[in-house]
Amino acid sequence: MSSTLLRTVPVLRGALRASAAPKMAGAMASTSFVRGKATLPDLPYDYSALEPYISGKIMELHHSKHHQTYVNGLNSALEAIAEAESKGDFSKAATVAPLLNFHGGGHLNHSLFWENLAPASREGGGEPDGALKKAIDSDFGSFDNFRKQMNTALAGIQGSGWAWLVKDKTAGTLGIVTRANQDPVSGPYVPLLGIDAWEHAYYLQYENRKAEYFEAIWNVLNWKTAAQRFEKT
Repeated sequence: MSSTLLRTVPVLRGALRASAAPKMAGAMASTSFVRGKATLPDLPYDYSALEPYISGKIMELHHSKHHQTYVNGLNSALEAIAEAESKGDFSKAATVAPLLNFHGGGHLNHSLFWENLAPASREGGGEPDGALKKAIDSDFGSFDNFRKQMNTALAGIQGSGWAWLVKDKTAGTLGIVTRANQDPVSGPYVPLLGIDAWEHAYYLQYENRKAEYFEAIWNVLNWKTAAQRFEKT
């Protein structure tokens, strides 16, 4: 996972213990906490590199505006928690927990999402190979079956959310989970590859035809990064 994925302050741990944010705590359990602030990660490709499947305009707004908003919100929540903790006001810290979960989840989810994408002329599209392909064939029957199930899960999201290919850390098997809003994947699951079903991820190009977006994005999914996550967990 990229070292730019999350940079936060040590006070987060105390605030999470005092708050009702188990999802966020679980999702970040393996992340190193360093003194500093969350920062917007750079993309390893140009905004226009995913065209024609995802427009450059969408990518620019999605990355530089929407993701930046989550970064800003996360840093604000952390500052509020740090101030509350310094005063021993853990009730105040707990009231910030929903913002921490939303903005922290948004930052975490999007940081993974950018790594899940690649230009179709490079690593994007196609099918995985190696150990990940064998696991998909074993747990879903075939890559085509997996793709259909993933698109069905995406279509079933009411409002905003995400669909994820995940690995069960205990059983070692693959599955598909959905999460509302910006709730991160946590608990027994490791997120391998996620697809953003929020309107800001597609509306400028696909308008209300989100099923077209769900089909198009397969042309720019980066199976190399998904395979690396699979093999490391």
